Amino acid sequence: MSMYKALVACRAGVGSSLMLKIKVAEVVKANDFPIEVEHSSLDGVPGFGGEMIITLPDVAEELAQKNLPYKLIGISNIVDKNEIKAKLEAALAELK
Repeated sequence: MSMYKALVACRAGVGSSLMLKIKVAEVVKANDFPIEVEHSSLDGVPGFGGEMIITLPDVAEELAQKNLPYKLIGISNIVDKNEIKAKLEAALAELK
């Protein structure tokens, strides 16, 4: 099984994305998803060598305008593990 890299990022890279990274890591571990989770501000996006970016919906829309080569995942409720799980499952299905 392939291992995928995901970058959890927001504009500043401190508050919401750090909480989101913790929740994403918990969901990845609990479901044994083949995803390695990294964290950064949006400044880290240009140097990111993975497959998906997990962020807030408004940031995902903003990044989509730039035609970046990543699967963009917008999470509305950063503490909702069911939303995170569903969106990660969908992204993994698309990447296969």
